[in-house]
Amino acid sequence: MQVYCRVEVSIEDPAAVAELAVRRLREAEIDWADEPGTLEQGEQELRADLPQALAGLVDPLVMFRDVPGVDLRGARLWAEGGSPDPRFQPGF
Repeated sequence: MQVYCRVEVSIEDPAAVAELAVRRLREAEIDWADEPGTLEQGEQELRADLPQALAGLVDPLVMFRDVPGVDLRGARLWAEGGSPDPRFQPGF
């Protein structure tokens, strides 16, 4: 089964969103020796790219946490600025 979802948000404090994403990146158990970049580069990217920072904070496991018998097998999430894609207009 597939669940499709579009969420429109308003961000009052972009710096706070970026800083939370940076904090979560620091707290993540990432072996930076195996990564192409560094922690500092990741922090800079998040501070410079609000959609990336916001998308990194979205947790699909939370959506189904209390739903009995539902096992989340995968998810693809992203954030975009600007107007919504016309494919996701119904219901808004």
